[in-house]
Amino acid sequence: MPAEDRIRRWVRASVRAASVYPVGKAPGLIKLDAMENPYPWPEPMREAWLRRLRNVALNRYPDAEAAGLKGQLRAVFSLPGSAGILLGNGSDEIIQIIACALSGPGASLLAPEPSFAMYESIAKGTDLNYVGVPLQAPDFSLDVDAMLAAVERVQPAVVFIAWPNNPTGNLFDRNAVECIARSTPGIVVVDEAYHAFAGATLMPLLEQYDNVLVMRTLSKLGLAGLRLGFLAGPPAWLLEFEKLRLPYNVGVLVQESAGFFLEHIDVLQEQTRRLCADRERLYQALLKQPGVTVWPSAGNFLLFRTDTMPASEVHERLKRAGLLVRCVADMHPLLAGCLRVTVGTAGENDAFLTALSEVLARH
Repeated sequence: MPAEDRIRRWVRASVRAASVYPVGKAPGLIKLDAMENPYPWPEPMREAWLRRLRNVALNRYPDAEAAGLKGQLRAVFSLPGSAGILLGNGSDEIIQIIACALSGPGASLLAPEPSFAMYESIAKGTDLNYVGVPLQAPDFSLDVDAMLAAVERVQPAVVFIAWPNNPTGNLFDRNAVECIARSTPGIVVVDEAYHAFAGATLMPLLEQYDNVLVMRTLSKLGLAGLRLGFLAGPPAWLLEFEKLRLPYNVGVLVQESAGFFLEHIDVLQEQTRRLCADRERLYQALLKQPGVTVWPSAGNFLLFRTDTMPASEVHERLKRAGLLVRCVADMHPLLAGCLRVTVGTAGENDAFLTALSEVLARH
């Protein structure tokens, strides 16, 4: 039997209909497309980290519970004492675990949109019914009435709310999030991937609602290559999700490196402060750029629209000029003409602004 026939027989239709998640290639380019921290660790810190890794026993399995790392996360991020913690290979794995646990006949995953693409992708891959509720134009605010109507209509097993939202960068109204939590029959997962840049958190909601969980990642702080995310929430919920977490999903190098990272969190917090200041300078510069509309952001990125040239053309011309940003114009109708740029170093930001100005001027 040809492989194509076997695939049609055995691979679920939802998987066959999906696409591989696109990841931009950036050899030789200034990479401003993936919300990474552009700053490496200081050399003394890097050397101390390497010395620590020399003592790691790679011939042994890691601590399956990662108890020490969980304790550090609890202390550094001031998690409520009543909250449990689940660790994942990045927040993507955690989203997948939640979706697998809640998937069943008629079960739905609901999210405002446009938002993080993995909510819809993972929902479809696990046969959850995905329901997206459009944000409001022109400020991308949460349409609370529409969200509540969707909750009433589909009775979702889980609602994902990115706070701040990606790719729009805004923080939704806290009261609106609480209203959704009170109305949702399942759980509400608040995705705080960019909490460090927002200067705000909804973590206190864990002590007020037994169906609210908060998810974070260390990727945006400077550990994108390490892949570590965590979910905080009621222990009863986390126990169910733990049943689907593969054993040893967080390896010894990740546990040791993340623990070392948390011991030096002051270095990363200083980098975060620098990026927030550079975000404001980049925002102000884009406000002054003719032919550009830019939105304020609580993340380490900015969403902007080019009003005089198609976003895809701007993207390609910037790439030819040596800069990689993310074209999001096709993600959702509300993002027509839009691109997203990560806040880089001061030099990278200047290079981007110069190239964008030249691209638009030539047009």
